[in-house]
Amino acid sequence: MDATTEQRSDHDLMLAVRAGELDALGELFERHHGPLFGYLVKLTGHRASAEDITQTVFQRMLKYRHTYRDDGSFTAWMYHLARRCAADAFRKGNSAPRSTDPTDLHDFADEAPHAAVHAVNRDDHALLHLALQQLHRDDREVLLLSRFQELSFAEISGILECSVGAAKVRAHRALHELRQVYFRLQKKPIA
Repeated sequence: MDATTEQRSDHDLMLAVRAGELDALGELFERHHGPLFGYLVKLTGHRASAEDITQTVFQRMLKYRHTYRDDGSFTAWMYHLARRCAADAFRKGNSAPRSTDPTDLHDFADEAPHAAVHAVNRDDHALLHLALQQLHRDDREVLLLSRFQELSFAEISGILECSVGAAKVRAHRALHELRQVYFRLQKKPIA
């Protein structure tokens, strides 16, 4: 691959894909499949589902490349597609799969920094993931986008199709609920 391809922004690469330069999608895949997969593992709680949905996202990027706009953020557009693909997968399966072992998430986590990195020990880390899995899917999703994927609230509002203020409120409420679930789990006696 030449140096000019490596220096192109995600936006420029997607514009090239939209214009028919389909090889540029390979570069986007290399840059984003890891974090996207990590997001989907956390969202679905199931590695196999996350793999399938990740592939579907990139297939839809190719299929719907003409819908990518010059004024948008590639990352927000990608997560918007991922959200739709995950919703389709959930509808087909009638419910979102849930991980029974919260430590599975640690093995497949993306490399984006998040609060769990600062956990004092592995038990706290596993407890945090268990609490995250117990949240309603919508709450888990807004936390994953804001805290784990570090998207701006402007990007999140586009993905969730709501106002920036509503996205902030949803994230605040979800974080509050996560804290409550976490502390409730922390108080339970270990079996």
